[in-house]
Amino acid sequence: MTWGVTILLAAAGASSRMRGSDKMLERITGRPLLTVLAERALVTGCPVLVALPPDAGARRAALAGLPVKTVTVHHADLGMGESLRRGAARVAPDQAMMVMLGDMPEIQADDLTRLLDAYDAENGRTIVRACSTDGTPGHPVIFPPDLLPCFADLRGDTGARSILKAQAARIRPVALPDRRALTDLDTPEDWAAWREQNG
Repeated sequence: MTWGVTILLAAAGASSRMRGSDKMLERITGRPLLTVLAERALVTGCPVLVALPPDAGARRAALAGLPVKTVTVHHADLGMGESLRRGAARVAPDQAMMVMLGDMPEIQADDLTRLLDAYDAENGRTIVRACSTDGTPGHPVIFPPDLLPCFADLRGDTGARSILKAQAARIRPVALPDRRALTDLDTPEDWAAWREQNG
Protein backbone atom coordinates (compact mmCIF):
# COMPACT_ATOMS: atom_id res chain seq x y z
CA MET A 1 0.00 0.00 0.00
CA THR A 2 1.13 3.55 -0.69
CA TRP A 3 0.19 6.01 2.04
CA GLY A 4 1.83 9.12 0.60
CA VAL A 5 4.06 9.44 3.66
CA THR A 6 7.81 9.96 3.96
CA ILE A 7 9.38 8.73 7.20
CA LEU A 8 11.94 11.09 8.74
CA LEU A 9 14.17 9.12 11.10
CA ALA A 10 15.68 11.77 13.37
CA ALA A 11 19.21 10.61 14.17
CA ALA A 12 21.25 13.82 14.22
CA GLY A 13 21.57 14.26 17.99
CA ALA A 14 24.95 14.23 19.69
CA SER A 15 24.12 11.54 22.29
CA SER A 16 25.63 13.95 24.81
CA ARG A 17 24.03 12.20 27.79
CA MET A 18 25.66 8.88 26.85
CA ARG A 19 29.03 10.05 28.25
CA GLY A 20 31.15 9.11 25.27
CA SER A 21 29.17 6.37 23.51
CA ASP A 22 26.65 6.77 20.71
CA LYS A 23 23.11 5.65 21.48
CA MET A 24 22.36 5.31 17.77
CA LEU A 25 24.98 2.56 17.64
CA GLU A 26 23.86 0.70 20.76
CA ARG A 27 23.13 -2.86 19.76
CA ILE A 28 19.70 -4.45 19.80
CA THR A 29 19.02 -7.83 18.24
CA GLY A 30 22.77 -7.91 17.66
CA ARG A 31 22.90 -4.85 15.40
CA PRO A 32 23.13 -1.05 15.77
CA LEU A 33 19.88 0.61 16.84
CA LEU A 34 20.00 2.93 13.82
CA THR A 35 20.21 -0.04 11.44
CA VAL A 36 17.28 -1.80 13.08
CA LEU A 37 15.03 1.26 13.13
CA ALA A 38 15.81 2.12 9.50
CA GLU A 39 14.96 -1.45 8.49
CA ARG A 40 11.69 -1.33 10.41
CA ALA A 41 10.80 1.93 8.67
CA LEU A 42 11.64 0.47 5.27
CA VAL A 43 9.28 -2.49 5.86
CA THR A 44 6.37 -0.06 5.45
CA GLY A 45 7.35 0.65 1.85
CA CYS A 46 7.47 4.38 2.57
CA PRO A 47 10.44 6.51 1.49
CA VAL A 48 12.83 6.84 4.44
CA LEU A 49 14.91 9.95 5.09
CA VAL A 50 17.50 9.85 7.87
CA ALA A 51 18.68 13.09 9.51
CA LEU A 52 22.38 12.86 10.45
CA PRO A 53 25.02 15.23 11.84
CA PRO A 54 27.99 16.17 9.61
CA ASP A 55 30.51 13.95 11.42
CA ALA A 56 28.44 10.79 11.24
CA GLY A 57 30.82 8.26 9.70
CA ALA A 58 29.83 5.40 12.01
CA ARG A 59 26.13 6.17 11.67
CA ARG A 60 26.41 6.28 7.89
CA ALA A 61 28.20 2.94 8.02
CA ALA A 62 25.28 1.54 10.02
CA LEU A 63 23.00 2.52 7.12
CA ALA A 64 25.26 1.09 4.39
CA GLY A 65 23.33 -0.91 1.84
CA LEU A 66 19.92 0.27 3.00
CA PRO A 67 17.76 2.15 0.47
CA VAL A 68 17.42 5.28 2.58
CA LYS A 69 18.27 8.88 1.78
CA THR A 70 20.11 11.08 4.24
CA VAL A 71 19.98 14.76 5.08
CA THR A 72 22.92 16.41 6.81
CA VAL A 73 21.93 18.66 9.72
CA HIS A 74 24.87 21.04 9.97
CA HIS A 75 23.69 22.71 13.16
CA ALA A 76 22.23 19.70 14.93
CA ASP A 77 23.61 21.10 18.19
CA LEU A 78 20.89 23.77 18.02
CA GLY A 79 18.23 21.18 18.75
CA MET A 80 15.61 18.90 17.23
CA GLY A 81 14.03 21.83 15.40
CA GLU A 82 17.00 21.87 13.01
CA SER A 83 16.52 18.23 12.06
CA LEU A 84 12.78 18.65 11.55
CA ARG A 85 13.21 21.83 9.52
CA ARG A 86 15.87 20.30 7.27
CA GLY A 87 13.97 17.05 6.92
CA ALA A 88 10.63 18.65 6.06
CA ALA A 89 12.32 20.68 3.34
CA ARG A 90 13.31 17.42 1.64
CA VAL A 91 9.83 15.88 1.67
CA ALA A 92 7.83 16.13 -1.56
CA PRO A 93 4.99 18.70 -1.38
CA ASP A 94 2.31 16.04 -1.79
CA GLN A 95 3.72 13.80 0.94
CA ALA A 96 2.98 13.72 4.64
CA MET A 97 5.91 13.32 7.04
CA MET A 98 6.17 10.79 9.84
CA VAL A 99 8.65 11.91 12.49
CA MET A 100 10.31 8.84 14.00
CA LEU A 101 12.86 9.36 16.76
CA GLY A 102 16.13 7.46 16.55
CA ASP A 103 16.36 6.50 20.21
CA MET A 104 13.14 4.47 20.59
CA PRO A 105 14.12 0.77 20.30
CA GLU A 106 10.65 -0.61 21.03
CA ILE A 107 8.96 0.88 17.96
CA GLN A 108 8.18 -1.97 15.56
CA ALA A 109 7.28 -2.04 11.88
CA ASP A 110 3.75 -3.07 12.85
CA ASP A 111 3.45 0.07 14.99
CA LEU A 112 4.40 2.22 12.03
CA THR A 113 1.86 0.44 9.85
CA ARG A 114 -0.85 0.99 12.46
CA LEU A 115 -0.15 4.73 12.39
CA LEU A 116 -0.06 4.80 8.60
CA ASP A 117 -3.39 2.98 8.39
CA ALA A 118 -4.93 5.49 10.81
CA TYR A 119 -3.62 8.37 8.70
CA ASP A 120 -5.06 6.78 5.57
CA ALA A 121 -8.43 6.25 7.27
CA GLU A 122 -8.61 9.97 7.98
CA ASN A 123 -7.95 10.79 4.31
CA GLY A 124 -4.72 12.59 5.13
CA ARG A 125 -6.38 15.42 7.01
CA THR A 126 -5.32 14.71 10.58
CA ILE A 127 -2.14 14.59 12.63
CA VAL A 128 -1.76 10.99 13.75
CA ARG A 129 0.16 10.74 17.01
CA ALA A 130 1.22 7.58 18.79
CA CYS A 131 0.36 7.34 22.46
CA SER A 132 0.72 4.81 25.24
CA THR A 133 -2.14 2.57 26.30
CA ASP A 134 -3.06 5.11 29.00
CA GLY A 135 -3.28 7.90 26.42
CA THR A 136 0.02 9.66 27.15
CA PRO A 137 1.18 11.33 23.89
CA GLY A 138 4.41 10.01 22.38
CA HIS A 139 6.05 9.23 19.04
CA PRO A 140 6.03 8.67 16.08
CA VAL A 141 3.82 11.45 14.70
CA ILE A 142 2.47 11.90 11.15
CA PHE A 143 2.01 15.46 9.89
CA PRO A 144 -0.20 16.05 6.79
CA PRO A 145 1.33 17.79 3.75
CA ASP A 146 -0.41 21.12 4.41
CA LEU A 147 1.50 21.48 7.70
CA LEU A 148 5.00 20.88 6.36
CA PRO A 149 5.57 24.57 5.50
CA CYS A 150 5.19 25.27 9.24
CA PHE A 151 8.41 23.36 9.87
CA ALA A 152 10.41 26.09 8.12
CA ASP A 153 10.01 28.26 11.22
CA LEU A 154 11.16 25.69 13.79
CA ARG A 155 14.16 26.49 15.94
CA GLY A 156 15.62 25.18 19.17
CA ASP A 157 15.07 21.92 21.01
CA THR A 158 11.29 21.85 21.43
CA GLY A 159 10.75 19.82 18.26
CA ALA A 160 7.32 20.31 16.72
CA ARG A 161 5.53 21.19 19.96
CA SER A 162 4.43 24.56 18.63
CA ILE A 163 2.80 22.93 15.61
CA LEU A 164 1.11 20.28 17.73
CA LYS A 165 -0.20 22.94 20.11
CA ALA A 166 -1.54 25.14 17.32
CA GLN A 167 -3.16 22.17 15.57
CA ALA A 168 -4.40 20.30 18.64
CA ALA A 169 -7.90 19.93 17.22
CA ARG A 170 -6.52 17.91 14.31
CA ILE A 171 -4.65 15.31 16.38
CA ARG A 172 -5.86 11.73 16.33
CA PRO A 173 -4.16 9.63 19.03
CA VAL A 174 -3.37 6.02 18.20
CA ALA A 175 -2.40 3.75 21.08
CA LEU A 176 0.62 1.48 20.69
CA PRO A 177 1.16 -1.50 23.00
CA ASP A 178 2.59 -0.95 26.47
CA ARG A 179 4.97 2.04 26.57
CA ARG A 180 6.43 1.70 23.08
CA ALA A 181 5.39 5.24 22.15
CA LEU A 182 7.23 6.65 25.18
CA THR A 183 10.37 4.55 25.64
CA ASP A 184 13.39 6.59 24.59
CA LEU A 185 16.83 5.76 25.95
CA ASP A 186 19.21 8.67 26.52
CA THR A 187 21.75 7.54 29.13
CA PRO A 188 23.86 4.44 29.87
CA GLU A 189 21.60 3.85 32.87
CA ASP A 190 18.52 3.94 30.65
CA TRP A 191 20.06 1.35 28.36
CA ALA A 192 21.18 -0.88 31.23
CA ALA A 193 17.71 -0.85 32.81
CA TRP A 194 16.03 -1.51 29.47
CA ARG A 195 18.32 -4.43 28.67
CA GLU A 196 17.72 -5.91 32.11
CA GLN A 197 13.98 -5.89 31.42
CA ASN A 198 14.19 -7.00 27.80
CA GLY A 199 17.01 -9.51 27.90
